Amino acid sequence: MLDPTGPWQHPLPYLSVTLATRSLHFSPGDIQSRMLLQEPDVLELEYTRLMMGFLLFKPRPQTLAMIGLGGGSIAKFCVRQLPESTFRAIENNPFILDLRQHFNVPPDGPRFSVILDDGAQFVRRPPKQFDILLVDGYVDGRIPVQLGSQRFYDDCHETLMPGGIMVANLNAGDCCVDPYLERIVKSFQGNAFAVSVQEDTSRIVFARKGVPFNIVNCRPAAALVDLGVTARAEMEHAFELVAQASRVRSRTDTATQASLVDVPATWSARSAARMDPIEALRHE
Repeated sequence: MLDPTGPWQHPLPYLSVTLATRSLHFSPGDIQSRMLLQEPDVLELEYTRLMMGFLLFKPRPQTLAMIGLGGGSIAKFCVRQLPESTFRAIENNPFILDLRQHFNVPPDGPRFSVILDDGAQFVRRPPKQFDILLVDGYVDGRIPVQLGSQRFYDDCHETLMPGGIMVANLNAGDCCVDPYLERIVKSFQGNAFAVSVQEDTSRIVFARKGVPFNIVNCRPAAALVDLGVTARAEMEHAFELVAQASRVRSRTDTATQASLVDVPATWSARSAARMDPIEALRHE
């Protein structure tokens, strides 16, 4: 009898390659990760650049963890651009780990490691030591049940250091996205906000332990200063989006609100001054 916990329980990923890119898929049309062959450390997908917006609030994090390695885009960027940090990636699909060399994911070492584990179990166990926790775990385009429960988000809160930040990639097309947002707001006592791009299904949620977002001086230029020249140019637009969403969040009246800003793809710094929140989530 087959072991139900064996590797065959996981979906089998596959690669697609063009002259310029290599992509990771689980199903046709569903891109999990994409790498530029000539610039393998560049964050090619917009949602990955938005997730790096945590640098606005913690420009020099010491300890980072990520649930869901995928093609390792964010992991590679952090290892290269944050030389004083340590990064731990948690991936539960062994077939993904078999593909790490195809995406130039660095080998394990003192500053970087990949662990084969269930993300929900990982955050449930000590030690509680992370400045940043990135959550980007998907199966067939949906968040696994164990990565969307109230218990999971409570554990994410607990695994962070005081002032630590969780960044979660949610799919706006998922029928469960609103309950996920409500659970995050509850776990982080309302200290959360979300930002999405109109032409992308990703909705990136930032939630902070203890330190309110509305007392953080959020300046994209300061967050970009430690990055390389190419990375600064690459991240500038995404950081402006996150900074604007944070400023909208700071105008909310109650600590139990999380502001959601839907940003048009034609967004510009000039139009940001006229932007108002179009949706507020209240924890009931």
